[in-house]
Amino acid sequence: MQLISQQLQQRWPQALPYWQLARLDRPIGSLLLLWPTWWALWLAAEGWPGVHLFMVFTLGVILTRAAGCAVNDFADRNVDGHVKRTHQRPLATGAATPKGALLLFAGLMLLAFLLVLTTNRLTVLLSLPALALAFCYPFAKRYTHLPQVVLGAAFSMGIPMAFAAVNNSVPPVAWLLFTTNLLWTVAYDTFYAMVDRDDDLKIGVKSTAILFGEMDRAMTGCLQVMVIFALLMLGGRQELGALYYVGVAAAAGLFAYQQWLIKNRQRDDCFKAFLNNNWVGAAVFSGIFFHFLLQ
Repeated sequence: MQLISQQLQQRWPQALPYWQLARLDRPIGSLLLLWPTWWALWLAAEGWPGVHLFMVFTLGVILTRAAGCAVNDFADRNVDGHVKRTHQRPLATGAATPKGALLLFAGLMLLAFLLVLTTNRLTVLLSLPALALAFCYPFAKRYTHLPQVVLGAAFSMGIPMAFAAVNNSVPPVAWLLFTTNLLWTVAYDTFYAMVDRDDDLKIGVKSTAILFGEMDRAMTGCLQVMVIFALLMLGGRQELGALYYVGVAAAAGLFAYQQWLIKNRQRDDCFKAFLNNNWVGAAVFSGIFFHFLLQ
């Protein structure tokens, strides 16, 4: 991604702000979306879901996340300049325009929708609330202290869509996985919000980090315990083997490490805890992947 950014800077410098606007230079958000989507695909297909669905959902997640970032920065264009972490974003600096951000959002979502059209009717219908959630999340922080819940729902819509694409139905286990991912997203995005809490309090942006206050460590810890419990329930319902539980154990260990990181609520450490969740997603996916691979 860094190489692509450098090439854009050299050959098409006018495109670089929009590449950055879509966060294509920062893949962590795409990975946090991809892991649970891949969990769902492998569980629904009981193994490799096939090239078509793998490509549709992988590319669809990347496009949707990029579109969500564009509309997020559009919504925050007047406040990002006042936040330490975001003051250099393209809309905050004027390198990109609000109209360009909306056009980028529309274009990326159109491409993602064209991918969904290659699946089935149920998956297409489920993509509509996914689109609505992706658009609404950036504005939720103006009205509720629970925008992380909206984000969790948006980040989890790939799960029922994956089951629908594979089986043309959405069984109860898909909603268990949906809930698991929603809880996980609220936990790690609270870490992300803890980085900006001081700035958000000044400018009036709401978040679970502000809502939880001094209970932030306890609340994120409780959310993580619920995630592990839900993953254990999932393993029991799907009759997953020992390798899956090794992955869940690794995820639990990573959660403990994240709690240690945020103990002093330092900005850099909270951001490290947020980033560490990439390995949580990878650990759970590895357990699912190797369970079906070695069956």
